[in-house]
Amino acid sequence: MMIELIKCHGSGNDFLLIDEMDRDYGFTEERRAELAKQLCDRDSSLGADGILYILNSERADGRMRVFNSDGSEASMCGNGLRCAGRYICEKLGLEEIIVETMKADLQVKKEADIFPGIPTYLVGISPVSFQVRDLPLVIDQETLIQERLPQLNNELVFTAVAVPNPHLAAIVNDSQLDSGLQKELSEKVNGQNELFPDGVNVSFIKVLGKNQIYVRTFERGVGFTNACGTAMSASSLVTCLIGENQAEENISVFNNGGMVRCVVHKYEDSYKIDLIGNATYLYKASIDPENGSVMEKEEYSEQELYRKLQEHAQSVLNK
Repeated sequence: MMIELIKCHGSGNDFLLIDEMDRDYGFTEERRAELAKQLCDRDSSLGADGILYILNSERADGRMRVFNSDGSEASMCGNGLRCAGRYICEKLGLEEIIVETMKADLQVKKEADIFPGIPTYLVGISPVSFQVRDLPLVIDQETLIQERLPQLNNELVFTAVAVPNPHLAAIVNDSQLDSGLQKELSEKVNGQNELFPDGVNVSFIKVLGKNQIYVRTFERGVGFTNACGTAMSASSLVTCLIGENQAEENISVFNNGGMVRCVVHKYEDSYKIDLIGNATYLYKASIDPENGSVMEKEEYSEQELYRKLQEHAQSVLNK
């Protein structure tokens, strides 16, 4: 039996999207993880950061499950949700939907183009929690908000937040960004360690100017990635907490894969973050699941327009 898929990306964070809404491939949990490791391998004929499995939902318009390239399942993925949301919207002929994810049912809706000709979708990132038990982070306090974490590093000031994926974020200077510090810390907290038993996404944030930031993320289960949607959302929130940016204002978030916009919404005792960016299709393909070989492949033309957005983003970063 052949598997039909679409190769897609959000901010260069790329995925293989497999539709199970109309077709039962009979995947077991073990097979889903095996396929992620097999097909996402960068040395294979496909390669990706993860697989988006699109399923029917009993309470929403569709359901998204995300398996990272190491076979682990992520509770959420903002860049992946834009791609999944676009697919479900177009499949159902809708411009606004609710998608079931592991920990929350989230809104996805079509937005005005973030850049000319770029299919753009907004996803609502929630719930947001600063409780360290929700990451989990094992320390003797309830939250870690703009504080040092001496068990990990004495130099940086961190914020730990679940959105709902766990994130550890720090605002850094150029020398810290250019050093190997992020790799060192990320590998430590995603290996055997006493602080983050389930691992954590680690983001370094550089403030570029008013309503402009750069974010680089070491993603749990993936490694350094072109972009991580929940990390860019969490990072935008962190900059609002320290007054560098403001809630209810557009924040342009630049990354190695391009750019997105984030808007932080503050309520009485909670936050929600809008993540707005591309959902770009690269190609659709039929593959032989036994060996992962591509039997048929049809290219889309959307990436050419996306490259113009990347050039714009790079010109901002070069200033």
